[in-house]
Amino acid sequence: MPAEAPGSARPPLPAGFDDVLSFPLLQALLGRRARRFSMGASIPDGPLAHTSRHEPMPLSELERLLVLLAAGGNTGWHYAITRNAHYAPHFPNYAGAAGGRTFPSAAGFHTSELFFTDDTGIYLFSTRDAPALAEKDADGAFDLDTLLEAHRGRIRKLESGRLQFPNEEPFIEGHNTWCANRPGSLLVMPVADLAQHLLTILCFIVENGYCVTDDLNGEPIPGMERYRHLVNLDAPFPLSFVEQYALTEATAELACSCYAGVLMLQAMGLGGWMFDGIDRHTVLGATGDPRAPGLGFRFDTDARWSLPNPTGRAGVFEAFCPPHYPDMRAAVDALCERKFGPGGPFNAGTPGAWKESPRVRGAARVHDPEFRECVAHMAQTILDRFGKFPGTVPSVFCLTYLQAHHLDLDFYDTHFQPGAYLPTHARHLERWHPGTPAR
Repeated sequence: MPAEAPGSARPPLPAGFDDVLSFPLLQALLGRRARRFSMGASIPDGPLAHTSRHEPMPLSELERLLVLLAAGGNTGWHYAITRNAHYAPHFPNYAGAAGGRTFPSAAGFHTSELFFTDDTGIYLFSTRDAPALAEKDADGAFDLDTLLEAHRGRIRKLESGRLQFPNEEPFIEGHNTWCANRPGSLLVMPVADLAQHLLTILCFIVENGYCVTDDLNGEPIPGMERYRHLVNLDAPFPLSFVEQYALTEATAELACSCYAGVLMLQAMGLGGWMFDGIDRHTVLGATGDPRAPGLGFRFDTDARWSLPNPTGRAGVFEAFCPPHYPDMRAAVDALCERKFGPGGPFNAGTPGAWKESPRVRGAARVHDPEFRECVAHMAQTILDRFGKFPGTVPSVFCLTYLQAHHLDLDFYDTHFQPGAYLPTHARHLERWHPGTPAR
């Protein structure tokens, strides 16, 4: 929303904002399509050849903020895992964050953040550890002015200018070279910290009396005998299974984020789609090619690995593993601070959704030093054996992206039967950009 001048009333919201508030969920679900042809785009050949007669049109600040809110907005305090008989009478201590978001995360781990780019720059939209950014009323609704303003404050500009990479394979799939990351578009890139996600899973495993074994090398984790009173050494989980589990859970989180954003596009009348057709090393900046700096993540290579391993960007997004921590015990301590320290989901001082939130949060069992040593011992062994953590999947991962742009309706009117776009798309300029010449 436009900023207010001192002493002045805020400019009225566009009429399209009311359309978003009343748009039916079923219409968003059934009307969802990948609508790739934006203003300024061109398909030079083939049965759908078309060149836009319009200039690219960037999203307004409000449009951008609403898409981000849908894809990764904070929705207040989450409700955690309600009960596990193995933990009773303690409160289950699975979660990594106290705030919920517009997309689900396995047991409230929340190990991902959203990056995005448009014509103005590259940004981080940081909501992973946000508290409840606004209070719900008795009907579970938010004051949207307050909510949007709070989310605007979570945007951090990292660099000027759009994310850069050669518009060709192997940096981007051939079918996306003409439509992805185009001028005027908003490209949202959720990124998961798989190192932190795996550590959280290891905490869950140990809390339930289990451990892992290195099935890839056919060897147990040495030295686990001293933790026999904590874990069952006779029925370990295979490391390959646990790491695939982490990757799959995180991938679901990233995809759900993008899907929530796609539903918002239908309500707003914006074009776009969710896709995975940009190489993830290109996005993260781990190709080693100076033409593709991406998000500027650090990456390392090793003869034991088939691909580079990205670990994060210092001071922005740092995976819970070396080189961002001196060893895995330090990473475990950092995770425990996130869970049990100030603002954490199991700190009695953190507000919550319950009538007696301090009692509920304070009922969780804190990971004591011996517990931490057990988790860190397994994690450090994985790091030492494979040269990275996790050992068989990347430390940082991205896959699914969300693009939003203004549609060129001429393309759809020329090549498609009626119904190729929704009424919100047909009325978008009128409802969101009054006074803009008809296009």
